[in-house]
Amino acid sequence: MAKTEKFTIDGDKVVAKVKQLIHEGNIRRVRIIHKGRTVLEIPLSVGAPAAAATILIAPLLAALGAFAALVAECTIEVEKIEEEEEEEGKKK
Repeated sequence: MAKTEKFTIDGDKVVAKVKQLIHEGNIRRVRIIHKGRTVLEIPLSVGAPAAAATILIAPLLAALGAFAALVAECTIEVEKIEEEEEEEGKKK
């Protein structure tokens, strides 16, 4: 089972926070939630290096930046990979 964390953050800091989370490398999925509705969901590959993941989702980050400019605050929900799941993925 994956671990989930939520952050409430100002709109102008959303893109920077998402980039930071991607670079951590143990993220399975990132959801951007505004007023209780999921606005954007970014699935991330378990095996993808952080730099490659950032390049692949660059268009999504651009859209996220445009959205973030319009809102004062939103929630970032992060689904992290459990250590056991990560080890199983490496064995396959």
